[in-house]
Amino acid sequence: MLKQRVITAVVLLAMLLPALFAVNPWPLMVLTLVLIGAGAWEWGRLNGYGAVMSWFGAGSCVVTCLLLVQAGWAVQTPPQVWLLAGAMWVLLSAWMLQRGVAGWGLWPRSLRWLAGLLFLVLAWLALAQAHQRGVNFLLSVLVLVWAADVFAYFFGRGLGGRWFRVKLAPSISPGKTWEGAIGGALGVLLVSAAWVAFDSHRSSHSLSFFSLIWSQAWYVALPAVLFMTVMSVVGDLVESLVKRSAGMKDSSGLLPGHGGVLDRVDALLPTLPWAMMLVAWI
Repeated sequence: MLKQRVITAVVLLAMLLPALFAVNPWPLMVLTLVLIGAGAWEWGRLNGYGAVMSWFGAGSCVVTCLLLVQAGWAVQTPPQVWLLAGAMWVLLSAWMLQRGVAGWGLWPRSLRWLAGLLFLVLAWLALAQAHQRGVNFLLSVLVLVWAADVFAYFFGRGLGGRWFRVKLAPSISPGKTWEGAIGGALGVLLVSAAWVAFDSHRSSHSLSFFSLIWSQAWYVALPAVLFMTVMSVVGDLVESLVKRSAGMKDSSGLLPGHGGVLDRVDALLPTLPWAMMLVAWI
């Protein structure tokens, strides 16, 4: 299993890194379009659709993204779009996590399916626009999510259950602990401080997400960074809830050793639009 995970990770990085640092944005856009299409296909399966509708959803997702590129939204999206996307994520995820696994199944299947496709399109659009801002900006958002996950894992393994007797969301993701969540937040704050210091010693027009946020007053920046960390956890929990509702352990087996595409990008789905909303409005 570990060998499969390592091989898959190396292959993905070998494709991602050249596309990320390419002068032309299209290599990354095409690569991520393939991934977002695969995620849309998985979303159809998670909602009980067969092969035809799942492939139709994947195709619709990709075509919608291309139409938005044609409209110029990959370069400049109306800030109201990000405000709406951020609000939808907060309201929907709060409702889902409060109602639990059983509540998700009460939604009409077509509505669940369309909502998921919309969030996938918004996440891809946010990624494309973040890349337009510069590699430093996009990479800082990605690292924020990865840091939250890595620090949460190690804090959860080392301290899980020592400070809090109850788990973070036992009915949805029994392995997640409050200690891990706190550790993830502390880790993100450390990474953000290091990144801001790094930006201050380099001459580049491409500022990171952290530098843009921390250029504001601390009482604005601190809640913004912490809330981004919370949304990365929310994205993970929401996907776990949907998988439990569908009775599936992984969203698919497309990525050997890792599960499916949605298993790897779930935390990015809310954080990418939220990052764009914060820089657009703050």
